[in-house]
Amino acid sequence: MAIFRVDELRNMSPEELGEELEKLNGELIRERGLVVSGGAPENPGRIREIKRSIARIKTIQKERVLR
Repeated sequence: MAIFRVDELRNMSPEELGEELEKLNGELIRERGLVVSGGAPENPGRIREIKRSIARIKTIQKERVLR
């Protein structure tokens, strides 16, 4: 899953943002499950990157609602 920049996200449609948000949430659940089960994540910083991308998408969605 790609980590998005703000300009890439702003150019996406609301439907695309929703789809990416769902994908990232699923990936975050898988990564957290791996850590909880005692496994070592392949990329330890990945959870942080996913959480930041989720926050970016939610921020852009909120901005569009308030306009």
